[in-house]
Amino acid sequence: MANSFVCNEDTQRLYNYLYQGCNILRGPIYPEEYKTYIFPLLFYKRLCDEYTREIAIALEESDGDEQYALFPENHRFIVPQGSHWNDVRNKVENIGFALLTAFRNIERANPKSLITIFNDFDDAKWSNKERLTDERLKDLLEHFSSLNLDDAHCPNDVLGQAYEYLIKKFADLTNKKAGEFYTPRAVISLLVRIIDPQPGETVYDPACGTGGMLIEARRHIHDDNACLRRIYGQEKNLSTSAIARMNLYLHGANDFAIQRGDTLRNPAYISRDELKTFDCIISNPPFSLENWGNEAWASDKYGRNFLGVPPSSSGDFAWIEHMLKSMNPLNGRIGVVLPQGILFRGGQEGKIRKALLELDLLDTVIGLAPNLFYGTGLSACILILKAKKTIERDSKIMFVDASSIYKKGRAHNEMLIDHVEYVYEIVMNNDNVKGLCRLVPLDEVYANDCNLNITRYVEAIYEENNLSLSEALDNLKQSVNEANVAESRLQELLQREGLLNG
Repeated sequence: MANSFVCNEDTQRLYNYLYQGCNILRGPIYPEEYKTYIFPLLFYKRLCDEYTREIAIALEESDGDEQYALFPENHRFIVPQGSHWNDVRNKVENIGFALLTAFRNIERANPKSLITIFNDFDDAKWSNKERLTDERLKDLLEHFSSLNLDDAHCPNDVLGQAYEYLIKKFADLTNKKAGEFYTPRAVISLLVRIIDPQPGETVYDPACGTGGMLIEARRHIHDDNACLRRIYGQEKNLSTSAIARMNLYLHGANDFAIQRGDTLRNPAYISRDELKTFDCIISNPPFSLENWGNEAWASDKYGRNFLGVPPSSSGDFAWIEHMLKSMNPLNGRIGVVLPQGILFRGGQEGKIRKALLELDLLDTVIGLAPNLFYGTGLSACILILKAKKTIERDSKIMFVDASSIYKKGRAHNEMLIDHVEYVYEIVMNNDNVKGLCRLVPLDEVYANDCNLNITRYVEAIYEENNLSLSEALDNLKQSVNEANVAESRLQELLQREGLLNG
């Protein structure tokens, strides 16, 4: 089993090459601004190279009919005449203005899919020659020109993964601010595996950032046709929402919806004057968001205050209430990453937590390792909520302490593939494992004044443990198998003695 989330050689080479473009920007452009220029340029190059490839295919199909080759039906996206990469590349002056013109023309030519996708990078100053001279822009264009980014030379999985690595690299550069748009991919993988979206189900992220959750859900479903009109996201930050749309397109997604806007103040997905509901909701919203709009929550027209009104100092429970109202009441599942303070903070949040527990929708609480996320050294947790819990979890909550399951790093700790597999196996079983997990009756939680602090229910083990993760996972599986064998033997014995029917 692999030990980390790594890309193949093709992806690594492409990522390294793309990131070298940042060296051309170095100096007049600050590192935290690199993504504002590199992402639009990369996406523009992909559109144009793919458009050129589609032209060649259509010409071959039609015995050289140039008019036929330009038909919109032959293209995923339209690149208008005069707005192709090569048109801008041939410019010797006012290159920034030429880029902006090409961007606007492409947006207008693709109003349903690409509207504002370049314009949303409003911090980009392409035509400011004091920051980006024609010579520097020329060098940047020539750097990208040496690589063909069409689908034949650069398939979706390779380009999409390289794009993801760029997102992570830019997150490393911005650090504290990166928490607004980047979630560690191992955490996303764990969350999506637990929620387990299926073909035909809808998936929604109300704070989608760069789209990592939605892309992992689509990969998990592994059926492009089943994703049509079923992937939804909303993101407040304009440039981040544009990055998410580009990210999905570069991963091969077509028919999805990413809306810009403040989800708590102005939710985008409405059906018959009520919130649209979804089968799977997955998200890592901003931690303990201040001034999130609680002044209007008491009279929220969508009824999202049904558990109470969270304090203005923290919007954590507002996100939970929004997701619960957006969850399919029959089979909906929610997986959300939040700070662990939500498990035990008192006051109004304590009252909301009690009201939530009374609904018996909370299925699992997972405590994660510290310092996994950008911008905070605090430990986060994953909450799993379900409209319909299993019989084994009825009136119970599975508490998992994964705080010691990580690889220590310099700036940030990291979860590896082995860690994800290990925690996933723990979550999916209903067995108690000392020091790791425990299935706790709700009555016990009520006795603890609805405090969900994991250490109250899972006692830490302090003795030295030299087992590797793979050995510990094997031991867990062996314990589960032994428990199942013992249960079967007991049933056989009871049936033989006439003490159990069937």
